[in-house]
Parts: sequence; C-alpha cells; structure tokens
Amino acid sequence: AVPTLMVAGFAAFLFQSGADFWFSDDSRGLMENANRLADSYYEENQLDLANETISMAMDMRSILGRVELTDPNFALVYQYQAEPRDVMESAILQAMPDRSMRTAVVYGLNAVRGSPQRIEAVAPIDRDTGIYLYTARNAEAGTFRSWQTARSISSKYNELTKRARALQLRFNLALFFVSLALVGLAVWFALRFADRQVEPLTDLVAAARKVGAGNFALRVEGRTGADEIGLLNRAFNRMTAQLEKQTDALLSANTELEERRSFIEAVLESVSAGVISVDTDLNVLLMNAPAQAMLENDASPQELPSTLDDLAPQIGAMVRAGLTRGVVSHNRRGELLTLAVKIGRESDGHVITFEDITRQLLDQRQAAWSDVARRIAHEIKNPLTPIQLATERLKRRYRKQIAQDGELFDELTSTIVRQVGDLRKMVDEFSSFARLPKPSFRPEDMLDLVRQSLFLQEVAHPDVDYRLEAPHDGPIRMQCDRHQLGQALTNTLKNAYEAIETKLQSSDVDYRGKILIAVEPGEDSVIVSVQDNGIGLPQDRVNILEPYVTTREKGTGLGLAIVNKIVEEHGGEMTFTSVETGGTRVTMRFARDPLAKNGDGQHTG
Repeated sequence: AVPTLMVAGFAAFLFQSGADFWFSDDSRGLMENANRLADSYYEENQLDLANETISMAMDMRSILGRVELTDPNFALVYQYQAEPRDVMESAILQAMPDRSMRTAVVYGLNAVRGSPQRIEAVAPIDRDTGIYLYTARNAEAGTFRSWQTARSISSKYNELTKRARALQLRFNLALFFVSLALVGLAVWFALRFADRQVEPLTDLVAAARKVGAGNFALRVEGRTGADEIGLLNRAFNRMTAQLEKQTDALLSANTELEERRSFIEAVLESVSAGVISVDTDLNVLLMNAPAQAMLENDASPQELPSTLDDLAPQIGAMVRAGLTRGVVSHNRRGELLTLAVKIGRESDGHVITFEDITRQLLDQRQAAWSDVARRIAHEIKNPLTPIQLATERLKRRYRKQIAQDGELFDELTSTIVRQVGDLRKMVDEFSSFARLPKPSFRPEDMLDLVRQSLFLQEVAHPDVDYRLEAPHDGPIRMQCDRHQLGQALTNTLKNAYEAIETKLQSSDVDYRGKILIAVEPGEDSVIVSVQDNGIGLPQDRVNILEPYVTTREKGTGLGLAIVNKIVEEHGGEMTFTSVETGGTRVTMRFARDPLAKNGDGQHTG
C-alpha cells in the first residue's frame, strides 16, 4: 500500500510540474502584453476615427453652405470626403421635432445600422438645425482585424488554461481513486489470505452461536479429517444431533399439551354452563366466561375474589359439606339467579359446574299457571251464567211476594249478581293469560299509541299529573300489534296509578300523584319508561313478573305477567328500578322489527 501511494504522489507532482511549465506566469504575461498591444491599437483606431469624423463634419458644414443635398455633384463630394479618411460607411442624419432621426444622405450603406464588429462615431455638422455626421469602420480595416485576432488568441489561451486546470484536477482525482482501489485490493487479498488460515475455527464459532440461538439442525461441513480441526468438527456435529433429537421430542410433547389445553379452553368457553376449578383450600384456579358472567357482583373480571367463599358462599358451603349436586340461589347485582350445581372431586381440588335455570323455572311456572288458568276458566265460567240467570229470575219472580225483609232480599240478590260479575272478570283475565294470541305485526306509530293510552288514563284519573317526554313530535315507526301494545301500555299505566293510590291510602301526608312517560327511539329498538311517585317496589322484586303474584288485595297478579309476555313477543325486555325520590320506574324495550330480530322474514297482517 505504501509504495502505491508514493508512486501516485510522484505522478501527481510530475503532472503538476508539466502543467505549470506550459501555463506559467511568464507565458501568461506574454499573452497579456500582446492583448494590451492589440487594445492600444484598437483605441488608437477609435481616436483616429473620432478625429477624422470631426474634421469631416467641419468640411461638410462648409460644403453644405455652398452645395445643396439635391445637387447631383453632392454625392461625389461626399465620397471624396469619406474615402481618404478610410471611412467605410457614413450618413448625414437630421433630428426631427418628435426626437426621431431622419437619414438625409447615405454613403457606403443602405441604412444606419449597428454592429459589434466595427468602430462608429457621430459628430455635429450644425447643432442648431440638428444635422449630424455618422461614420463607421468595419472589420475590413487592418487595425481592427489585428485587434480582433489578438483578442481571439488571448481568449483561446485563457480557455486552454481553464481546460488545463480542469484536466489537472481530473487527472489528480482519477489517480487518487485508482490508488485507493489498488490499496483496497491489496488489503482484501491480505485479509483473504489471513481468513483462509483461521476459517475453520471461525466457522465453528459462528455455528456455536447459531446453536446457542436455537438452530439445533446445524452441521459443520468443514474439514473432518484426522487432524485436530476435523476431530473438533465431528464432536460438534454429534452434539448438535443429540440436541436436535431431544429438542424435537420436547417440542412434540409441548405441542400436544398446548393442543389439549387449547381444546379444553375452547370447550370451556363454548359451553353455556359455568365451570370453576378450585384447589383443596377452595382457591379459584380456573373460571370460564359464563361462570364470570353468572357469579360476578359489582367487581370487574380483573378484581374477582380469589376464593370460592368470596365468589359464591353457597357453592363453597356445598363443597365443604361434601355434596355432589344441588340448587342454590345467587344474587347478581340485585337479580336473584337459581343455579343447578354439580361438584366433581379431583385429587388436588374440585371441578364445579353450574347452569342458570332461572328462566327455565320461570317458563315452567308460567306453563303450569297457564294450564291452571285454562282449567279454572273452563270449570268456573260454565256455572256462572246459570247462577246469574237464576238469581235474576228469583229477584223478578219472588220480589213482589216478599213483604218482610224485601230490602235484604234485594241486597242479597244484587250481591250474588255483583260477585258473579267479578268472577267473570277474573275468568276473563285467566283466559287472556292462558290464550294470549300471537301478535299481528303491522307498521304503527309508537308515539301515537302512547298518547292514546295516556289520554284514556288522564280522563279516568284527573287527580294525577301525567306528563309525556319525547324527542320530537313526529311519528316513531315500528312493527307491532296495535291492540296488544295498547294493552301493555294501559296495564303499565294502570299499575302506576294503583301504586299512587295505595300510597295515598296508607299515608297521612297529602300529596299529588305524578306519572312520567318517556319515549326514547333508537336505531333498532324503542324504549318506553313509566315512572311514578307511588308506594314503590316490594322487597321480593324478583317474582313480580310471575303469574298470580300481587301486592294488592283485589289483584289477580296477571297484569304484569301479561305485559311481560307481550313485551317478549315484541322482541324486548321489561325491567324495574326504584327511584331515589320514591316510586318505581318500569322500562320496556321493544324491537323496531321483532320478526327480523327473531329471524322471521314475514310480517303477519
């Protein structure tokens, strides 16, 4: 590398010396002197033309005083003045009042024109009248041609000087990069030669690093002879083969375990039953999503209790008692759930499975009550008409014959007729609950249905303040059974009024009942809420929707059950909440298109 750099430096110095010899200061000074000499010649020619022009202008002033411009001999006189003075082109110009110049006489050219390759001069003939003399010498003059030649030689020499410097710089750069390439090539060959000496050990080190990173299938393909390098390579290959075999077996076992774990987790997440795994101390080890949904209270899934006693004390008591199955109740955010629990014992704990059978029990009770209602309606309704007719016949036939206690007879017969009417109303409610028809869905305006039901209640109960809240006065369209939806709204408003009436009868404080109906339309549903300031919800609010559950003395317990059934038929749900200021809020959510929600594509008409 060092000799190469020295040769490159010497070549650059030699080239620089040669360039400095041909383009030295002496040579450049010689060319500059020649250029200055040519400039002096050019300036002398300019001065000569100026003097000649002034002299010619004075002569022409004298001639114009004697000869007219229109005289035929004026052209010869003009030519006689121009040729001895070496004037190639000339003209007599006259300034016009509009500051333009008019050519009066021309010699040697057709019009006055300018050119960078000649010397021009202007002198006044008569300044007062605006007459001037224009003269010019072009490139044909000897002095001007010599000046142009000197200028051309100087320009070409300067251009050659610039090219020589650029060529010198280019040569130095090329020499520099070629030298660097030669040095790099020499170093590369040296490193290649050194690498060949230690290549087997380097390959072995790189292979060891890859094996350390987890590539156990790697094999060294270098020398495998009888020398030390070959012995080391063979030992390394045997080691990696054993590691690969053991790793494959371990990965296979882990894959099988992972597949089983994934399968078990998928099964646990897909089943609807809750699954909990606990150890011998009832610490929760595993819990699937349905179990979290059924057992969580107000805590988030990340803050669930760590023990079964904190999560579900009833189930924990069953495990401690050694039971294998049973039914327990669990309060989830104010909602009482009925859970069917099964407990399986393991060597290191227990596996607990449970299902929410609340809805199933409610459906069974409703089915049973529907059957009871149907039987009661059938057994009671038949004798009611004969009893009423017989009582009315007795009253008409024997009232005139009874002279004593006639008023008592009237009162007794009227009581029988009135009680038969009450029984008939009760039987009608039983029939309505047992044989509630399927809804006939048509496009209706929910806001209009609410206003009609509200109007009927306002007329019937003027002592209660009714108020309607809706986002707008326009229609709220939805698919529903107009008759059934009106029945549900009427029953709900009726229950709200009865709650206010009960509070008014049981309280000594004089207050005015208030009922607020709010309609909230959504994209897929319509929510109707009825809020009153009545007596409020009972303690056991869970069974409030079951048939024949009532808090009134004369109630049948079928009103809310029928409303709930209508709401469910319309693809919604019904909830009850207590108001902080006293009273109850009933929220009914209806689907805008119940048939589409239930997967039915046809509307009945």
